[in-house]
Amino acid sequence: MPRLFGTDGVRGLANRDLTVELSLQLAQAAARVLGAEARVAGRRPMAVLGRDPRISGEFIGAAVAAGLASGGVDVHDAGVLPTPATAFLVQDLHADFGVMISASHNPAPDNGIKFFAKGGLKLPDEVEDKIEVELDQPKLAPTGAEVGRISTFADAEDRYLLHLLGTVPNSLGGIRLALDCANGAAAGVSPQAFADAGAKLVRLIGTDPNGLNINDGVGSTHLEKLKDAVIADRAQVGIAHDGDADRCLAVDENGRIIDGDQIMAILATSLHRRGQLPGNTLVCTVMSNLGLHLAMQKAGIEVRQTSVGDRYVLEELNRSNLGLGGEQSGHVIFRRYATTGDGLLTGLQLLSVMAETGKPLSVLADEAMTVYPQTLINVRGVDKTALASSGVIKDAVADVEATLGDEGRVLLRPSGTEPLVRVMVEATSEDVACEWAEKLASVVREQLPAVAA
Repeated sequence: MPRLFGTDGVRGLANRDLTVELSLQLAQAAARVLGAEARVAGRRPMAVLGRDPRISGEFIGAAVAAGLASGGVDVHDAGVLPTPATAFLVQDLHADFGVMISASHNPAPDNGIKFFAKGGLKLPDEVEDKIEVELDQPKLAPTGAEVGRISTFADAEDRYLLHLLGTVPNSLGGIRLALDCANGAAAGVSPQAFADAGAKLVRLIGTDPNGLNINDGVGSTHLEKLKDAVIADRAQVGIAHDGDADRCLAVDENGRIIDGDQIMAILATSLHRRGQLPGNTLVCTVMSNLGLHLAMQKAGIEVRQTSVGDRYVLEELNRSNLGLGGEQSGHVIFRRYATTGDGLLTGLQLLSVMAETGKPLSVLADEAMTVYPQTLINVRGVDKTALASSGVIKDAVADVEATLGDEGRVLLRPSGTEPLVRVMVEATSEDVACEWAEKLASVVREQLPAVAA
């Protein structure tokens, strides 16, 4: 059987792949695994539950709450809240674990369940595997006073907001901001956070979630409206979150997209300049641009790479006692303040650098790094599990790598959540990157068996 947990929790089409029954079973299994330490200590486990505003989160959240309570876990239901807020509250309340109902940047029909361990940390693979094993085991079935209680966490958003504001080292100085919240979990708290920190909100996009419009033409995966708004309203910067707000991408004053690599480069060099970058090291994934590596080398900052997924970045940050890391997609982790990618925190810190230096975002980005042209092709409808065993594909990749030499990079990897293979090529020119990416994508299509997309 394929592994149930993907790159970021259990995800699928709500009410088809991710059903009430599976949600209930996952919660009951998590109650057994993640609540074990509390039960050994003779106390009742406690969990924080959050969700994004997609409509299916209502019934999935109810099933998860029921499964946890039936397993003897007290549930603090925080309602609609960003993923990083749920992680923060697990830590802030000293809860035993947390659950977030979200499919992040996916469209509204999808949903997902992700778990946080004590301290707000994402689960390592081996703990997720234990939860999967427990799905087929007898469930905890306390009775009477031993069943869990479900209560509303009334001040969850306020706690998170105060935490965010406490991380900003200086006023944002009235920076003109266009903000896109993806009709998602940050629609309420993000505008308040930026305004309270001193920014002037000149345009709000995606702040009217109705359960069905999350990520629909808005947010960090659809930046067209934000780019137009920045230009039309003469904003100094645009900030975009995804549906659960663990990502942040930006648009500079000229309408140019500033991705996660560029944001990390700006933040890393700023912290390094102030002597506040632990270990003088930045952690990124294998998807990060070659230009980031070269820029950090020039700045005297070491770069360490991990597999794709902000939990792997966090594992390296914790293992080596480092402070900053993230992904090109906009997941950025400030280990001092957060245990997961936090789009609101990232945006606040980015604007803080702008206010402190007085420099436009375009200048900060250009000073921080040169972006190598990068072409990414998603080859859909193929058996991604067969990628590792294809000798023909391996040989094709080796040939391209030999041709590019030190002036490019190739990466093929299966998606953690969809039936596709990502083909990425970097080179000194866009034409070269596109040419080789298309050739490798053709090889992948020819060599891997087709599956339903």
